[in-house]
Order: sequence, then C-alpha cells, then structure tokens
Amino acid sequence: MKTNEFDSSSDEEVGEEQLTPFHVSWLPLAVAECSQFLGICPLPGCKYKDIRRNLQRDVEELKNQGVQDVFVFCTRGELHKYRVPSLLGTYQQWGFKVHHMPFPDGETPQLDQCCQILQELQTNLENNKRTVIHCFGGLGRSGLIAACLLLQLSVTMTANKAIEILREHRGSGAIQTVKQYNFLQEFRERYAAYQESMDIEIERAISR
Repeated sequence: MKTNEFDSSSDEEVGEEQLTPFHVSWLPLAVAECSQFLGICPLPGCKYKDIRRNLQRDVEELKNQGVQDVFVFCTRGELHKYRVPSLLGTYQQWGFKVHHMPFPDGETPQLDQCCQILQELQTNLENNKRTVIHCFGGLGRSGLIAACLLLQLSVTMTANKAIEILREHRGSGAIQTVKQYNFLQEFRERYAAYQESMDIEIERAISR
C-alpha cells in the first residue's frame, strides 16, 4: 500500500466547519528571564478518531505565524498512525527547518537526547528564530520539554512552578504521566550529573 494513501492531504476533503481547531500556544519565556516565546501545538493534519485536521491548512497557519523551526517529538510510526506520513517532507517544502527528535508517547527522552533538544532550542532562541514544538496533542512530551527549558533558563524556577505555567497555557492535561512528572522533579540533579560526566570525558580525551 502506498504511503500517500494514508496522507491527510490526499483524503476526502473535510468541510471547514468540521475541521478540528488548530491552535498554537505561545509560551512567554519572560518568566525564565528570556525575551522570546516558544510555540507549542498539536500534530498538524492529524486524522485520528474524532480529530480531523487539514495538513496544508495547519502548516500554512504556522507559516502565517512566522514559524521558522519545528521540533517534532512524534515517532515515524505515529505519523503513519495519525495519517500524516509526509509531515516532515511537507515542513521542508514550506521552508521550515525540521528537528525530528522522537520519543514514545507518555514517555520521557533519554537524558542525552533531552540535553540535545534543549541545546538546539536555546540556540534558536539566542538567534531569535520563531520556534514551535509538538508531539501528538502538544501536552505530554511537548509540555515536558518546555518545562525542562524553563528549569534550564531560570535557576529560581521549580519543577512544580514550571508545570503550573505549562498548564496555564496548554490546559490541565500538560505533563501527563507519573514518569514525566518524576523526570521533571529530578531533572536538575540528573542534568548536573550528566554535565559533570561529560566534563570528565572531555578531560580524559584531552589527556590521552
């Protein structure tokens, strides 16, 4: 079966009044002493159960809001399941820079992957690039990464405060699982240990 048979862009057209609303939440990072905003949204073009979105329309909306970079946390399997297998290519066709850094729904990323995501996000913010992150619903995985970013940007931010801020902007479903909650609570300590181990590795490499 051809991939494009599952692509939302090739499906029967859904009337505009029947489309599921597509909304980008712009999280102000001023709470973490940063003048930028981070966009969080659900999966564009998704067709799953009672969700009906139009891929071209949603991507055009991102373009209209000035988005330049998109971080995608859905796996390729999810993109097929939710009937947008061509999403990453569509982003590129519209001129977005795509950062595909998947990890499973309801889960947390490996610490090194999380650090890479945060590093790339911070580089974007420093370069004033308008950036959006998304998973399937823009709640669990995206909420987790956004909360980690707040913790990294502000030394006074607490995990609970970061969760509270995310829920104000994305709703009560943000940060969905016990694993994600615990990851946030332990993030600073684990990040510090990870940075220390990386420094030791660099020192060893230099001394060889």
